[in-house]
This record gives sequence, structure tokens and C-alpha cells, in this order.
Amino acid sequence: MGDGKIEALLALRGKRGPIGRDRIAMLEAVAEHGSITQAAKVLGFSYKAVWDGVNAINNLMPRPALIAQAGGRKGGGAALTEDGRLLIAAFRRREDKLSRITQAIAEDGLDSHTDFLFWSVAMKTSARNAFRCQVTEIQWAPVNVEVTLKVSDENSIVAVITKDSARELGLAPGREAVALIKSSFVMLARGDFLPRVSARNLIWGVVIERIDGGVNSEIVLDIGNGKTLTAVITKESAEELPLTVGDRACALFKASHVILAVD
Repeated sequence: MGDGKIEALLALRGKRGPIGRDRIAMLEAVAEHGSITQAAKVLGFSYKAVWDGVNAINNLMPRPALIAQAGGRKGGGAALTEDGRLLIAAFRRREDKLSRITQAIAEDGLDSHTDFLFWSVAMKTSARNAFRCQVTEIQWAPVNVEVTLKVSDENSIVAVITKDSARELGLAPGREAVALIKSSFVMLARGDFLPRVSARNLIWGVVIERIDGGVNSEIVLDIGNGKTLTAVITKESAEELPLTVGDRACALFKASHVILAVD
């Protein structure tokens, strides 16, 4: 494992410095101040940036790092979990070690579970939805492979990838992986009854946020276990369904639209 690779995992840089550091700072600030609104003010970020950052961390953890109740721009309660404390501590240990002797980290390597969580949170991707999952089943076929991954107690995600890709990633039941889905690939249906559809993935949740733009609407669903899934649909579609905060809805997307990544 080369030095450059470790830097990418531990300190992936974006416009405002290491992405992992930004997200950890958001987690710490929300925990310290007890609300997303106050954390945003202290950090100089928008409310939405911190809200999205906390959700991104929770989606990449087996259990929520921080329990936050959306309160709009007037604030909302928040509490750091034990997993959140462990994540912050692991990050700060690695950051300190990196600042002292980067080469020592390259020689020391990464240590399993905690560092996989750390890699996931630091990872930068254009996909709006990124979930840390565990592979539960693999169905092998001559060309493509169907991989089932548990994302929460109530929901699983199915991905279809090539047989060669599955082998290169080393996928097997029990293996941890990150599932990525672009928000524009996610369709939504309202209520408990769905028409017959060809989409392999049907993820149920409750609308917790809706942001309308000039053309599109961003809809965020709580899908359980502190995880959220985001869909971007046309504003006209959001009105026709209609979808508002508190509504039960189903997110639909094709198995071929799921990208898998491993450490």
C-alpha cells in the first residue's frame, strides 16, 4: 500500500481541504452545540451543507454516528452516539499519526473495521447516495452477478455487476462494501401500494425533507437505522404525486444503476 493511496483515504482533498476532516468537524460541532443550525454558524457552512454532511456520515455507518432531528433553519436537537465518538477518535488518531510520520502509516497499514468506516466517510464521489452495506447474498451467472446488500434493518439493495468486477472487488457474503446511487436515477412513488414496475430496488421510507428548485425537487427519505436516501425529480412530478414531509414513499431504482466500491 503506497503512501499516495493512504493520503487519498485519510485526507482526500476538496475545495475546503480534506473532505474527511470537514465531515468530522461537522459531526463534532453538531454534537457540541446540540443543533445543526448552531453548528453551521460556527463552521461557516450553510444549514443544508451540515445537514447533508451528517446524513452522509450516517449512511456510511452500520449505526448512526449522530441522531439529529430536523428542525429547519430554526434548529433541531442532536446527540452524538457511541459509534460517533469512536469514529471521531479514530479519525483524530489517524490524523495525528499522519501529520507526524506519513511514511509510518504506509508501513503500518490499516486496521479492519474502524478504518473501513473512516475510509467510507472520507471518500469523495459524485453520487448523491453512498451507503455502507454488508453483502448478504451473491447469485453468480456466466456474465453478470446479482449482489444483495443489507443497508438497514428494513431494506436491502440489489446491484447487478459483471462477473469479472465481482471477482476483482473480492465480493462475498459478509464482505463490507459501499453502494452508490445517483439521486437522478431514483424514482419515487407515494403510499403503500405500487404499480408493477421493472425496477429491482424498492426502498420504503418517510419523507423528511423537500427542497424545491426552479425545475427539480430534492426529496430526502428516512429509510431506517439513521440512514437517508435522496432523489431528485422534477418539481412537476413532486406536485403531482404529491410528496410532502411526513408522507410514506418508495424509492425505486434499477440494480444496474448501483455502483459498488470496496476498500
